Amino acid sequence: MEKNQQAGFRHITPPGRGKLAAKRAFDVCCSALGLVAASPILLAASVAVGTTSPGGVLFRQERIGRGGKPFTIYKFRSMRKDNAGLKITTGHDARVTPVGKFLRKSKIDELPQLWNVLKGDMSFVGPRPEVKEYTDLYNEEQRQIFLVRPGITDLASIEFRNENDLLTDSEDPNRTYIEEIMPRKIDLGLTYIENLSLGYDIKLILRTLVTVIRD
Repeated sequence: MEKNQQAGFRHITPPGRGKLAAKRAFDVCCSALGLVAASPILLAASVAVGTTSPGGVLFRQERIGRGGKPFTIYKFRSMRKDNAGLKITTGHDARVTPVGKFLRKSKIDELPQLWNVLKGDMSFVGPRPEVKEYTDLYNEEQRQIFLVRPGITDLASIEFRNENDLLTDSEDPNRTYIEEIMPRKIDLGLTYIENLSLGYDIKLILRTLVTVIRD
C-alpha cells in the first residue's frame, strides 16, 4: 500500500474548530437521546445474547481513534466466546452465533457504540476505527484518517455494507482486505474529512438508515 510520498500526496486540511464543535454538540445530544430511546432494544439484545451463548453480552476490543490513540470499542457480542482467528469475518464465518447474525444484519450490534460517542471516543459519522494490526500498515498519507474521531457509520460503511460476503470467495480474506478493501475504505474516509460538515453527517446518517432498511 506504499505510495510515492513526494508526488501525488493527498494533503487533507484539518476541519475547522467551528465544524468540529458543531459536530461534537450534535453527537453528545443525539447519543444521549439515542441511548434512552433505544433502551428497550438494548435490553432485548442483551437478554438475547446472554441467554443463547456463554461469554458475556458485550464485545470489547481496542481500536485506534483520533490522533492515533487507542480506545475500547463496544458492541453486542455476535461471536462465540472462543473466536480466535482473523480480525475480519466472512459471510459464512462459523464463529458468528445465530443471534449474532441477526444483530449484524440489522446493525443492532453497533448500538453500544452510542456510549463511545457520548464519551467522546467516537462520532456518529467518521471513518470506521481499525485495530492496531491494520493501522500499523498505514502510510503517511493514510494516517491523516486520524484527524477526526472514528464513526459508527461513514461512506465506507455504506459502500462495503456486504463486506463479509465479498471476503467469502477469497482464498486469503486477510490479504484481500489489506490490499483491496482497506485502501478503498481509507480513501473514502479521507473524502469524508474533506467534506466534513454537520449537514453532511446528517445526510450520511439518513443514507445509512435507508441502506439498513432496504437490506
